[in-house]
Amino acid sequence: MIPAYFEFSNRAKLLAGEHAIEQIPYELGVMEVRRPILVTNRQLRELGLADIVSVALADGGTPAVAVFAEVPVDSSVSVVNDLARAYRESGCDGIVAVGGGSVLDTAKGASLVLTIGGDDLMDRRGAGIVNARAMVPLVAVPTTAGTGSEVTGVAVIKDAVRDVKMAFVSPQLVPDVAVLDPRMTVGLPPRLTASTAMDALCHAVEAFTSRQANPLSDAYARAAVELIRDHLPLALSNGRDASHRHALATAAALAGASFSNAMVGIVHAIGHACGGHAGAPHGEAMGILLPWCMEFNLPVTSERYGELLLHLAGPDEYARTPTEARPSASIAAVRRLLSDARGAGMPTRLSEVGITVKMLPAIAQAALDDGSMSTTPRDADLNQILGILEAAL
Repeated sequence: MIPAYFEFSNRAKLLAGEHAIEQIPYELGVMEVRRPILVTNRQLRELGLADIVSVALADGGTPAVAVFAEVPVDSSVSVVNDLARAYRESGCDGIVAVGGGSVLDTAKGASLVLTIGGDDLMDRRGAGIVNARAMVPLVAVPTTAGTGSEVTGVAVIKDAVRDVKMAFVSPQLVPDVAVLDPRMTVGLPPRLTASTAMDALCHAVEAFTSRQANPLSDAYARAAVELIRDHLPLALSNGRDASHRHALATAAALAGASFSNAMVGIVHAIGHACGGHAGAPHGEAMGILLPWCMEFNLPVTSERYGELLLHLAGPDEYARTPTEARPSASIAAVRRLLSDARGAGMPTRLSEVGITVKMLPAIAQAALDDGSMSTTPRDADLNQILGILEAAL
């Protein structure tokens, strides 16, 4: 059913495929960026991935005038503020961010601080604070295929003081250019390949069943699910194949655009809390929680899950599965993908990512207070969230 009213925005320009990185200098020129700062982390510099972008910038006549490589696995408010300070001190006029979700979200947070002014991201809280003001030019080069941060208007930043992850949301946070180059992900180890793909799958499934789902977000979600279904097992068996890496990166971007508009739900609410309270890796928490949360949502999402079976399992299984059995079959299909991820070393229980029974009440309360609960298809109370956590533990 088409909603009586909906909105959809997808403003990022996508450069995807072989040698996409070499097109960045042209895009910087279009945006009149002459002094970019390269944002990444130390590991990506050591692996040489950041150097691929750095060389392309120099060869294209727009070398980075500064490099900020101090982004940790879980970025924080203080790191965002440090990046904004380094940008100003170096006289930069644009950002090229190379990394996973933490790096890209750090760049978005710094862009927010730099655009509106001030020195502290915590002063930038609140809905609609960006308005229509032009943001600092931002080019996003993801090195994982999961978060979709390169095309979303969401930045998740940890407040280390309160020990929570905060989501900053605005269409203005969407990067100007997203660059999907297979060279950035062919070296991902199997476990990270699996967890990031499960993160993208979770984005697509939650967007498809969100209270804000619409025909456009649905189309993006369906396409993402099919690419993950077809290419995740192949990428796990042959990680050096650029075609499978390209497909998973495209899936992550599609899922990112979908959930950036339709938003997510209870899986992300609980997952954010698991990350904030126990440091659980985001993609792994998403994969672990997804089937359990789908079972919780089943009473109100059976029709949608039934539709999703076609994309999760393919036309043959969809055709031979009775209509009334398709919703449960979709959950089973997700569990099969999770089993593939398990074979790649990804954990499938919360206890395997450092979560203990004693942590569950605090995690459940934080999940209940998470903004993602506002668009989840089925309301949940504290005890119901605790039940999901206990089942997944």
